[in-house]
Amino acid sequence: MQVTSASPTSTNPVAPAPAGPDAPSPGALISSDFETFLRMLTTQMENQDPLNPMESTDFAVQLATFSGVEQQVRTNDLLNAMSGQLGAMNMSDLASWVGMEAKAVTRAWFDDTPITLHPEPASGAERAFIEVRRGEDVVDRVEIPVSDAPLQWAGVTTGGQTLPAGHYSFHLQSVSNDEVIGNTQVAVFSEVVEARVEDGRTVLVLGSGDEVPAEDVTALRRAPDGD
Repeated sequence: MQVTSASPTSTNPVAPAPAGPDAPSPGALISSDFETFLRMLTTQMENQDPLNPMESTDFAVQLATFSGVEQQVRTNDLLNAMSGQLGAMNMSDLASWVGMEAKAVTRAWFDDTPITLHPEPASGAERAFIEVRRGEDVVDRVEIPVSDAPLQWAGVTTGGQTLPAGHYSFHLQSVSNDEVIGNTQVAVFSEVVEARVEDGRTVLVLGSGDEVPAEDVTALRRAPDGD
């Protein structure tokens, strides 16, 4: 496998776009409960002991308590609506991500274009190896410097064989005293082809076909010329 050093790219921190859940508002429920409360209160007044009636202040307290709950529910509805609007604004911002390349721990699609790898060897590692996998099959393994400097993978094995187009994942093995002390998947850059909200989370669809939460993206960059 041919692995060469790559120039570090600038990174931009990103954050997930909040969005409220697609659930029915409790406003209708509180309205129904308020009607039930009034019927119960009326029944209570009609059936109270005439010789020992309830104080008017007791009724006022009950009404005030229920009114406070109702107001809180309506406030929550308003906050949810505002959250949804903010989510839509962030989705609008995310539209600019489409066509860019996002850095995340995921597979990469290889089609004769070199792939930038971002290894992060474990603390205390004396040696480091990149293991290239296609599905569950290991197609190559090569030693790299113990460094977090970006590397370029050209799709050529250590034996000189050019690998076919397809999905590949890259796994970093950190070794100390001839023992593996870390085995993690390496982050790569992949093109963003779609951004959508699912269950209140922003999900990015990559050119590899994989989907990653927006919060898992650690950097963005423009596609290199010629890609």
